[in-house]
Amino acid sequence: MEKMDPINLSKTIKAKVEEAMVFDEKNDNEKGNFIENEKSKVEGEGDSNKKGNCIENRKSEAEAEADIISDEKGKSNNVSNSINIEKNNLNSDIHAEKNGNVLLGIIKPHTLLPQPEPPAGASFLRSKSMPESNNFDMPDIGKFFREKSNSLSSAIKSLFEEEEKTVQHVTEFNLSGTKVIVVEKKKKQLFGRVSFFSRSNCRDCTAVRSFLRKGNLNYVEINIDVYPERENEVISRTGGSDVPVIFLNEKVIGGLVALNSLRNSGLLERKLEEMLAGKCPDDAPAPPVYGFDYDDANRNDEELIEIVKILRQKLPIQDRIMRMKIVKNCFAGGELVEILIHHLDCGRKKAVEIGKNLSRRHFIHHVFGENEFEDGKHFYRFLEHEPFIPKCYNFRGSTNDNEPKDAAVLGQRLGKIMSAVLESYASDDRHHLDYVGISNSEEFRRYTNLVQDLHRVNILTLSVDEKLAFFLNLYNAMAIHAVIRVGHPGGMIDRRAFFSEFQYIVGGYSYSLSGIKDGILRSNRRAPFALMKPFPSGDRRLEIALQKVNPLIHFGLCNATRSSPAVRFFTPKSIESELRHAAREYFQRDDTMQVDLAKRTVYLSRMIKWYSGDFGQEKELLKWITGYLDATKAGLLTHLMGDGGPVNVVYSSFDWSLNA
Repeated sequence: MEKMDPINLSKTIKAKVEEAMVFDEKNDNEKGNFIENEKSKVEGEGDSNKKGNCIENRKSEAEAEADIISDEKGKSNNVSNSINIEKNNLNSDIHAEKNGNVLLGIIKPHTLLPQPEPPAGASFLRSKSMPESNNFDMPDIGKFFREKSNSLSSAIKSLFEEEEKTVQHVTEFNLSGTKVIVVEKKKKQLFGRVSFFSRSNCRDCTAVRSFLRKGNLNYVEINIDVYPERENEVISRTGGSDVPVIFLNEKVIGGLVALNSLRNSGLLERKLEEMLAGKCPDDAPAPPVYGFDYDDANRNDEELIEIVKILRQKLPIQDRIMRMKIVKNCFAGGELVEILIHHLDCGRKKAVEIGKNLSRRHFIHHVFGENEFEDGKHFYRFLEHEPFIPKCYNFRGSTNDNEPKDAAVLGQRLGKIMSAVLESYASDDRHHLDYVGISNSEEFRRYTNLVQDLHRVNILTLSVDEKLAFFLNLYNAMAIHAVIRVGHPGGMIDRRAFFSEFQYIVGGYSYSLSGIKDGILRSNRRAPFALMKPFPSGDRRLEIALQKVNPLIHFGLCNATRSSPAVRFFTPKSIESELRHAAREYFQRDDTMQVDLAKRTVYLSRMIKWYSGDFGQEKELLKWITGYLDATKAGLLTHLMGDGGPVNVVYSSFDWSLNA
């Protein structure tokens, strides 16, 4: 084959490609003729020794002739340059144009560098000379080129997209022979300390805490409800007891209003850098120290405690057989009276009165719970010898002999400490808890100390609302404590043990999770699938049980599972409104309540079915639920119930997995 001049050959290739791209497409009958003509052209231009292969498309012809150009590359620098420029014009990311005798280039930014963005407010207009669509008719060979080009471009694009997915953080790359190293801008290190005083269930304190967390600022929170001994420090430093109050090192900047003022003015970051640049001085608010307890006022009833000590030493405590049973660690009432008469040098009547006082304060109990205290052969035992004691996790070797705190005050303090636990170790929606963090916290350590004061507390002094809040809070706190101490139950048998065997001593008697929920809050009703009531007839705990069941309690109890309501702690003065809010929040979740108009079906949590006796029949239940739904769900449910048609109720499965 006679060799052609490279420049002329390049022009010939370009002309043929352009001819193919703009050639109008013929009708279906002419397509075969066009392919035959193309075959003749290829055979005529080839060498006489060239074999008659199958029909080649224009792309194959162009590639073959481009190889000839490559072979002639060394002949002339001018020829080589012209070919390279032609190639760059077609394939390179460098777009060049002539401006006089200077070649101007526009270089696309590297894919790993930030891409240029248009200025804010800029608008772009499509050129009127540009067609709205690139869908124009072309011959088959032109379509072949376009389809292959599009598929190749798509493959390359997808390859780069995959690479972008795998490369999360670029630290260095090469750009035109230059090594580019990406260094993340480091924040200025702050050596000082941000501290703020707070209280539980304080909206402003929650806002300050949220701001400090979002800003990734290391801070120390001092909750006065958890550390009451620090309240005097707030008063001495600020002249008042209002919280929140924020300190940068030893200097007070104020509360939430002052924080918002600094943030809105843009001065907060500069103030933080200025005031926290140096090491925190010794006169700044000290962080709480783990393991140091608040030295409460002396609440000892010294005279009664001395009597109890003597009785523990002198009484003949032994096992006895009564009513065909072995009763362990007991003594007779007459034996106690004799010791008191001898030790106190008092009359028998006075000794019996002291014995009754010891029984009322839960130092001693009748072995069968039949009376307070009587002289003679009635048998009693000390509280620490009760058979339920090994199951009680607020007992540490001995009972708390101090004068019991007021039950209402103790209940409020318990709720505030556990609210502080949630604020530090729970998600914002209170559906997920960090049990490991809770178990290692100072707040929880103080809680475990506080619940020892429950041993002999007088629950009978509580009002109905105080009692409701007290036992709701105690249940939620016990569930958290149970997960930490014995672990989350795995199956049905483990769950039964979890709810019945993890107990507290409260007011001289044992209470499990089931005892609190079904015995106290549900007026001694049987638990789901249970055969017996929690408290048998004659049980002293029946005096404490609520007389009427409030179905809203089910939305205030969290049993540490994903399907249970969010964990929360209540206040006696607003217990009813807080329970209504808990119910509305519960029914907003899609896994607890949904309405399907097409199927005329209402989907409810299986918890509703388990305690259907507390809610009433299904029609009553649906009508009652309507008052706690959002507008959308309430409208759908009202429409279903109002058109006279049947309404199906389906109870979804309960997720028993841990809410961690």
